[in-house]
Amino acid sequence: AGVPASVTVECDAVPAKATPSATDNCDTNVDITYNEVRANGNCPDAYTLTRTWTATDDCGNKATGSQLITVRDTKAPVLAGVPADATANCGQVPTVPTGVVTATDNCDTSVSITFNETTTNGNCASSVVIKRTWTATDNCGNSTSKTQTISTSDNTNPVLAGVPASVTVECDAVPAK
Repeated sequence: AGVPASVTVECDAVPAKATPSATDNCDTNVDITYNEVRANGNCPDAYTLTRTWTATDDCGNKATGSQLITVRDTKAPVLAGVPADATANCGQVPTVPTGVVTATDNCDTSVSITFNETTTNGNCASSVVIKRTWTATDNCGNSTSKTQTISTSDNTNPVLAGVPASVTVECDAVPAK
């Protein structure tokens, strides 16, 4: 008694091995053996476990019970440290942060993070919109992405140099351009 039912679980929730008991009409100390077989699935955190308990009495009579555990990974990684959206003056775009963006996963201890940056024209010739996207993918192909948008603008008036000072002159002495 006590062989658990078959279950489907996430990779971080595999149940511990049960300890079923056995009784016999003659043997008061029935021997129980345990065997577990793993069959790999389509990724490292998707597989099946077949757990089998065999009760044998002292006359060699046997009873067997099995539990099939289907293990899967359906949860995407979690990204942290992606910078907030920002506005910057042209020419003052913040650099891409390194070592700040991290990813954790319920099963994969070494999540892959990729980075992509695209730039499109803004509302005038000297402004752009930069989209920085980080994508975390676990070893079963579950992924999540977060994007930082940086909008640049030119809000500074140009500065003229070399403009001659105002002068008062006679009509026949107007300076040339």
